[in-house]
Amino acid sequence: MTLVLPTPDSPLRIGTRGSPLALAQAHETRDRLAASFDLPGDAFEILVIKTTGDRVTDRPLKEIGGKGLFTREIEEALLSGDIDIAVHSMKDMPVLQPDNLILDTYLPREDVRDAFVSPSAGALADLPEGAKVGTSSLRRRAQVLVAFPALEVVEFRGNVQTRLRKLDDGVAACTFLAMAGLNRLDRADVATAAIDPDVMLPAIAQGAIGIERRCDDNRAAEMLSAIHDAETGQRLAAERAFLAALDGSCETPIAGLAELSDGHLRLRGEILRPNGSERLSDDRTVTIEDGAALGREMARRMLEQAGPDFFYWRQ
Repeated sequence: MTLVLPTPDSPLRIGTRGSPLALAQAHETRDRLAASFDLPGDAFEILVIKTTGDRVTDRPLKEIGGKGLFTREIEEALLSGDIDIAVHSMKDMPVLQPDNLILDTYLPREDVRDAFVSPSAGALADLPEGAKVGTSSLRRRAQVLVAFPALEVVEFRGNVQTRLRKLDDGVAACTFLAMAGLNRLDRADVATAAIDPDVMLPAIAQGAIGIERRCDDNRAAEMLSAIHDAETGQRLAAERAFLAALDGSCETPIAGLAELSDGHLRLRGEILRPNGSERLSDDRTVTIEDGAALGREMARRMLEQAGPDFFYWRQ
């Protein structure tokens, strides 16, 4: 069957959230597709869809739901045919997609590291006892408290620009952002320092962009296959298998990173009590083909070690 390419009169509709970072990711997707098929930019239409996570900004994410807060409305638009593909930050994505949707295209992964951002300190270790650390991430919160229990963690939601404004207003002495997002916004200068994964293991799939489509949309499938990065897919297969087996959500402090080298995949995984009182970690290497199986097995071992109440302990 001949591939019918989009045109300015009948564009491919790309759904995305409306933050500057989300739009940058949608533009990158559009530009890669346009280059792959020699299409003009106006053969694509970028449609902004406001999600629950975007609308409700005055409460912690754990109080209003899980990862689907940033994807549900976009996926509904995809299922209804209002958009043709959806562009997501993969660290926001639930491990299961709705029936009739598939997520099997990933762009080349960006820098996976967290960025430490502070107007007064070069690193967490430089902060005085009782200093406020701003983050909405349970993972980052728990990791900070494991290493520096004398610091105070305060809620710090919002996009990159909002968080930087809160920092300027003195709501906290420091915060964290993803280096990938700063790079995509050409704002790497914002980072006081990039944190090595040996110090702060990143979120599952951090730095990766995923593109979702309808299962029966053959045109989208063929076009997206041209921009899929296989190595990112292999890495995320291991990380998301680890997450899925842990039943991970925004309420579970989980970190993980898969890396490829010489036909092998190294997976580092970590789970933490929400108050930072305990951390369990693992580090194993297998052949790339066994990456997803390793993720599931690593999760199984950790759950056995953690016991049933590990994630739900509260102060």
